[in-house]
Amino acid sequence: MPVSVADHFGQQAAACSELGSLFTASLCRLLAERLDRSTSFGRRILDWPGDPGADALALRACGALHALSRSGRDARLRQVYPPTAFDRERVWSAVASALTRHDDFLAAYLESSPQTNEVARSAMILGAALTVASLTRLPLALLEVGASAGLNLGFDRYRYEFGGGRFWGPAGSPLTIGCDWRGDLPPLDAPLQVVSRQGCDRAPLDPAAEVAAARLMSYFWPDQPLRLARLNAALKLAAASGQKIVRADAGAWVEHELGQPAVPGTCRFLFHTVVWQYLPADVRARIETVLATAGAAATVRTPLARFGFEADGKENGGAMILTLWPGERTILLGRADFHGRWADWLRT
Repeated sequence: MPVSVADHFGQQAAACSELGSLFTASLCRLLAERLDRSTSFGRRILDWPGDPGADALALRACGALHALSRSGRDARLRQVYPPTAFDRERVWSAVASALTRHDDFLAAYLESSPQTNEVARSAMILGAALTVASLTRLPLALLEVGASAGLNLGFDRYRYEFGGGRFWGPAGSPLTIGCDWRGDLPPLDAPLQVVSRQGCDRAPLDPAAEVAAARLMSYFWPDQPLRLARLNAALKLAAASGQKIVRADAGAWVEHELGQPAVPGTCRFLFHTVVWQYLPADVRARIETVLATAGAAATVRTPLARFGFEADGKENGGAMILTLWPGERTILLGRADFHGRWADWLRT
């Protein structure tokens, strides 16, 4: 059963605190307490027609205000954002003023689902890809569902620091992703080779476009400058690569891509990270059916892999699950933080 809007904002506040954003947590609580129906923004939130949790309503609201703050159109709102310390009365006064003067902008911003394209999740994708490369000894053809701006499709272009002087990736990369990696490391010496990269999203963003970068940054929490810096570096790399994401329904896109003849000597590697919860049930079912069909046709020379890093109802991050065909072998690789701060690797 969907939670109430107030309860959802409270739950999101708790999640933000756990993930290290006290500003966003405090803003969620403040909005839950004081929003009313005197503005379009307030009415839209309080009378939300869907499931506020599944629709990430609180993150939509916080993203709208952050976007306005970053835009420079409201100096008063900008002054109460980090690095300024959170003061409830000052923040609410600035928010209330912004609602009066920018109500149409803020209400319209709620229509879009949050897109963070958190590039630190690439550490989880790398671990899965290295595992697949180690097991199949074949190059990978990447297929990402919910790719947003395609930042995680370039995971093999980044440098990774796993702690203890352990690294992977090009030393000259302008982006280094640090992760508190616990347990064994993935097979860092696996012959990882990427032969193609494709992704879909229902609202893809062009990493070279200023408006797209602004939208992505609005959903990143303003008191986490390291995440914003990583995003900036990843956007520049993605823009230079020329990678474009297809605008498509995920179910139809996966059906089309996996319906193409498999190329012998290549492993198709389909992945998604913190996307599954946003897909309608019928789309998820369609993807599962397509995967089962394609998996049944997979061979040792045309294997198929599916990696998901998704919420599973447990409190300590999300589960990293890899499935390989032929044989439909499912492996729990471990658990990880949703923002890539840590990973507990179980695969040996």
